[in-house]
Order: sequence, then structure tokens, then C-alpha cells
Amino acid sequence: MAAQPKVVIIGAGIVGCALSDELTARGWTDVTVVEQGPLFATGGSTSHAPGLVFQTNGSKTMTGFARYTVEKYSALTLDGQWCFNQVGGLEVATTPERLAEIQRRHGWLSSWGVDSRLLTPEESAALHPLLDPERILGGFHIPSDGLAKALRASEAQARQATARGARFRPHHTVTGIETTGDRVSAVVTDQGTFPADIVVSCAGFWGPRIGRMVGQPVPLVPMAHQYARTTELPPLTGRNDAHTEASLPILRNQDAGLYYRELVDRIGIGSYAHRPMPVSLDTVAHPREADMPSSLEFTEADFEDAWADSLTLLPSLADTKIEEGFNGIFSFTSDGMPLMGESAKVQGFWLAEAVWVTHSAGVAKAMAEWLVDGRPATDVHECDINRFEEVQLAPSYVMERSCQNFAEVYDILHPLQPAERPRPLRTSPFHARQEALGAVFLEGGGWERPHWYEANAHLPEVARVPGRNAWASRYWSPIAGAEALVTRERVALYDMTPLKRLEVTGPEALTFLQKLTTNQLDKPVGSVTYTLLLDSAGGIRSDLTIARLETERFQIGANGNLDLDWLRRHLPGDGSVQVRDITAGTCCLGVWGPRARDLVQPLTDTDFSHQGFGYFKAEQAFLGDVPVTAMRLSYVGELGWEIYTTADLGTRLWDTLWEAGQELGIIAAGRSAFNSLRLEKGYRSWGHDMTTEHNPYEAGLGFAVRRTKEHFTGKAALEGISDETVTRRLTPLVIQDQQSVVMGHEPVRVDGRPVGYVTSAAYGYTIGAPLAYAWLPAEHAAPGTPVEIEYFGARVPAVTAAEPLFDPEMSRIRR
Repeated sequence: MAAQPKVVIIGAGIVGCALSDELTARGWTDVTVVEQGPLFATGGSTSHAPGLVFQTNGSKTMTGFARYTVEKYSALTLDGQWCFNQVGGLEVATTPERLAEIQRRHGWLSSWGVDSRLLTPEESAALHPLLDPERILGGFHIPSDGLAKALRASEAQARQATARGARFRPHHTVTGIETTGDRVSAVVTDQGTFPADIVVSCAGFWGPRIGRMVGQPVPLVPMAHQYARTTELPPLTGRNDAHTEASLPILRNQDAGLYYRELVDRIGIGSYAHRPMPVSLDTVAHPREADMPSSLEFTEADFEDAWADSLTLLPSLADTKIEEGFNGIFSFTSDGMPLMGESAKVQGFWLAEAVWVTHSAGVAKAMAEWLVDGRPATDVHECDINRFEEVQLAPSYVMERSCQNFAEVYDILHPLQPAERPRPLRTSPFHARQEALGAVFLEGGGWERPHWYEANAHLPEVARVPGRNAWASRYWSPIAGAEALVTRERVALYDMTPLKRLEVTGPEALTFLQKLTTNQLDKPVGSVTYTLLLDSAGGIRSDLTIARLETERFQIGANGNLDLDWLRRHLPGDGSVQVRDITAGTCCLGVWGPRARDLVQPLTDTDFSHQGFGYFKAEQAFLGDVPVTAMRLSYVGELGWEIYTTADLGTRLWDTLWEAGQELGIIAAGRSAFNSLRLEKGYRSWGHDMTTEHNPYEAGLGFAVRRTKEHFTGKAALEGISDETVTRRLTPLVIQDQQSVVMGHEPVRVDGRPVGYVTSAAYGYTIGAPLAYAWLPAEHAAPGTPVEIEYFGARVPAVTAAEPLFDPEMSRIRR
């Protein structure tokens, strides 16, 4: 039996305590938790947390984390006292927009398997008698939500960990982290040094300080958040005792940026309805200098509007006043998600930061699985510390986006709604030409991405595009539909530059990629292969397109920075393989449509015929004056090529194709049309349609797995799994209502019962109907099965279909 690793956890807040419990429960007992403050009121965010646990989240992962937190803390006690009081949660709507939003949120929980129900104003007031039903339009009740007693839950978990062998060391301030080579070897404190094979930073808003010790950026911002307590409220007198503390549901009025909880005979009020108040770590006292360094002075002026709104919603508060308040520090990130995983810079240095009490046990469980088993059972790509592009780690970017995230924490956000600042950051070489065509840009990964072009408003095809409901019409234009139709009928240019491009080179490059991917890559130079990255359990980490451009040089079309991180972690140590991100120095245009060959062939001496340049092949060529790498791929289901060149020649490439295409009726088209076309063709989007929680056969990608290969990561886990044996399937749905273009995450019901959820959706302009893909049990996935999609509380009829919906014979791509 291998020796246990020595684990040092930095921070004994609720995350550090939960992780120590989860690790020791899995047999890793050589665990030391060092804490700069006392146990267990350490002075960090846990010490002042109001403990509200609301499970509702548009992220399946985050809801799962909260759900596990509820389950675990409900079963915990400390010296006979509760750690979780399951009083339920209640969200109320005071505007029509919020009423629609809570219907959408109810759909999320139905998708993720958490019981909830929508209420009338009267039903809401019956649950929470302090509410004025005349002030609300409806409510949303989650019976399993409740209050976590954060300090009790921390200590209860620490006791369990200690009983298994873990050690807690209070008043130990970390002053450094030693490394041997590129791996951690010890944690240095002011009370001594602790050898370590693994270090996990659970330091909360102090995390950036710990990260700097090993050169690891920790992109979070400590932010002050207002919390106040009223004087005694007569309607609560005698309702609760000091042990019970609360019996009414925790309450959120998100229209006003407020939440409420009982404190025996008082009300605690938390407010996001104030200016963002970032806090410099240099101004935060050490726990030895202050009892509660994370609790700052209450700024009364910032609370005035919150108090006025509270009196409106809860009229009986007029008999009280604010007895005390504070501005409590906790962590915000640029995208609102935690920071989890192992550093790409230093082996053995892990993070579990920017985690609120709501998700603490769930995050700890995933981290323990990751450490002990090599992978979390839950998909965590949204939380992985290595998800960010370098530009997204700039302190100014992190500050601005985190402050915006604070301001929007309770806002109604559309799935396509981009951040407003700082922009533009990353632009392709085609940006000036796109602006001249009236491109409407949204943003992703720092990139400006055209979603449609106002220059196409004159297209006659616009008149063929049906309208859609108000929600789906946001960040959309009928022009996008026209662009999709023109792509099917003529030819269009798509800017594919934001696609991550990696170059893998070296004498062992083929062997390296063969071991990591599912498909056969041992093919001649000029071959292109669609393949998958799996984890050890057969879950889909990513899907890739790999072109063999030279015997020892491969170009990879990847999904993002996590793919680069995965490849680098598996590099052989002898230097025989190199991996390089070439995205910034290159650009790409998708040239697609039935007239694509008519466009490119006159510009080159290279044979672009079907016989001379087959499907899934790559060629080096010149288009006019521009040296290019052309790959015969089509993510939209039409004849065409992805055409790559260096960034300095991007404008020349655009102009060459644009000028030559005028007589062919060429247009520039955006991502909105692109998404519609790819769904008609049944092409998957990793991170939306499938993740590590799904295997290739469930996702309909078994064709990309070559079991005859001697070895690849995840191969053993696929034994016994096939298209015939899977119990769930990613399934196309055709929606019967022309106006109901859903957006994703909606529950799918059969006989009124939620059985799955939507992953991706769009209007299929060629098919003439709204489309969606959804995860469904295999018994409900057969083509022709009637289902219903719950959309803002309504039941929208749909039917499952065979895929692909468009051109199943592949005749258009292969001509």
C-alpha cells in the first residue's frame, strides 16, 4: 500500500474544515490544518456568515454543491445543537420581470432535481406572515433550503476529521511555501515548518496572499457586504427560542438586492443594494490584532435605500430600528464561480477559494474526490482555477469584473448578456472589417465575437425569419436567421479566431496524443481527426479536432485553456514533446456554403475539388497572396473549409475572400447563425451538451472512440458500455410552438414529470422550427416521443427526433 501523502490545508474556515473531514473520511488521515486565527471563529468570512443556503442556481454544478451542503449539514450536530435549520427558502417577486424570473428559477431546480414550487402572494404571506402580500406578485418556495450555523458546522466537521487523525494548528500564520523543483514540499509558518506533499489553500479572501507565495494568481476580490440586525420585532416575540433561532423561511427580495433571516425575535438583513466596496488586503487586520478582522465598520448611508425597501416589504419593521450592523468581507470572482483545482505553475499546490458557506461541503467533497480519486464526480470545469485566459488574470480585469459581479449578484441576467467592461480586449485581425459591416459583438473569453451584422439587414431572407418571444429576442436579431439561410444557399464567412489553437510538436508527439485521445491519429500527413479527451472514468473532458500537418507537428482545435492545461500536465519529462498555444499569432475564417468551392478555387493553384481535397483533410496552400492552412471541416453542415493564417495576414485574407465573393453573394455571418446551423446538424458543444459527467456513448459520440487502439486515457472505464447499453442519451427535440425558442437549462417533462433538461437550443431556420438538445433517459429518447419543455412556467410541447435533423446523408458536406 502506497504511503499516504502529507496534506497541509491552509485555513480553518468552513471550507478547510469540510475538506479535512472529506479527506479523512476517504482514508487520507495525514492532514494538518494551519490557521492564523483561533479555532473556530478564525476571523474570516465564515466567522460572520449569516448562513443562508439557497440552492437555486443556473449552474447544475453549483446547485449540486449546495444540495450536498444541505444534506451533509442537516445530519451534523455539535454537542446536541443543530448545524442546519431547514426552514426553507422563499424568493418573492415585486415586478413582472422578477415574476417571470422566479418561474425560470423554478425550472432550473426542476432540471437539477430539487423540489420547489411557485406561490401566489397570499400563499407566500402564509409562509412568511411578515410579508405584505399587496407588495408582491408571487413567490418561489424551496422547502429544503435553510440556515447553516457556519461555526458549528466547521467545528463538527473538524472534530470528525480529528477523530480520524487530522491535526488543527491555530495561531499559525503562513509565511511561505517551500518548493523542491516545481513541486511543493513544505508550508512555513511563524510557529514552525510543516512538510507537505499537497498544500490546499482554503484561506478565503486571504487567498491571493497565499497564492503569491508560489507565484499562483488567485483572481478574487475581497468585497464588503452589508449586514444589519433590527431591534426586537413584536410579531416574533415568543416565536423562537435561542436554540431554535428561526422558523420562518429565509427570504430574498432580489428586486431590491436584499435577504432576510430570523434571529430569535429580531430580523437579520443582508444587502447587495449598495456600491461595490472592494477591500485591500493591506488594510485588513491580522486576527491577533482584531477579534473579527473580516467585519468592518457599518456605513449607514449605504444602507438607507435597503432600509426603506425593507419597510415596504415587511411593514412591521416600522416598529423596529437597526440595532447594529457591519460590513462583512467575503470573496467575489470575475465570473461568480469558485476557484478550485491544482495550480498549473506548482505541482501539489491546490486551491479551494471564493467558496461561500452555501457551497462549502459540496466543494470540499469534489476537492477530496479530485485529490484521492484523481477526478471529482461532479463536472467542475466552470470552477477550475485554470479556466482563465491570461488576459483575464490582469488585476484590473479581476477588479472590474468582480465589482460588476457584485452589483449584478441579484440581477436578472440573460444567458447571452455580456459584461460591459473592460471591452474590447481581444479582437481578431478582422475586427475593423467587421465593425465596418455593423457587427453586433458579444463577448466570451475576452474575445469580441460578432453575433450578426447590421449590413445584412437588407437581405430578402430577413422576411422569411419568424419572430420569437421577448426573452429569446434579447441579444438576437432576425438578421441572424437570414445569415443562416444565406449560408445554406450561397456562401458566408465566419470568424473562428476565438477557437483555441494549440500546436503539438516533437518526435513523440504522435505517441503523446494517441495516449490521451480516443480516436486513431496514426494517419498520413494531411489528415484531420475528430477525437475526445476523456478522464480516467471515461467522462468527456473535451472534444478536439486534430490535424497532422507534418510528421511531428499537429494543430489542435481545442475548447479552451483547460485543454492546454491538461495536455501540459501529461507531457513526458524528457522534452520529446512540446505544446504551444498559437491562438494569438493566428486567425481563422470559416468559409461555408454550397458556393464555397466557387469562392476559393479561383484563388489558388491547389486542387480544392472533392477528389483533390477530401473531407477531413488539410492542405498548405496560397489563397491569392496569403499562405494558409486549409482544413476541410464544417461545423455548420455545409461544404467548406476552415482557413488559417498568421495574424499579420488576417486582414489580407479577409479582403481577398471578400472581394472574390462579391459576385457569389457572399456575406459575413455571426455566431447566432452558427449556433443554429450546428444544432440542425447535431454537432455538440462541449461544456454545454456534454461534460465529464457523460461518456461518449451517452453523448452520441461513440464514433470517435477506437477501442482497437492499444491504450488511451479512459479506455478501461468504457468496458461494457456501448450505444445499446446506455441509460440516458443526448437527444434532439423539435419544439411545436414557433415562438418558443428556449435558451438552455429548462426541464423536460414526460407525463408531467421532469426527466431531463435542455443543454443547447436555437431556432432551426432550415428546418423551420425551434430546436433543442436535452439529456433524457434512454426509454424516453426514441424518435417520436412527445415531451414538454417547461419554459417560464408554461409547458411547451416538443417531440424527440432522429439526428441529424439536417442532411443525414452528409451529401452537402461531401460534395
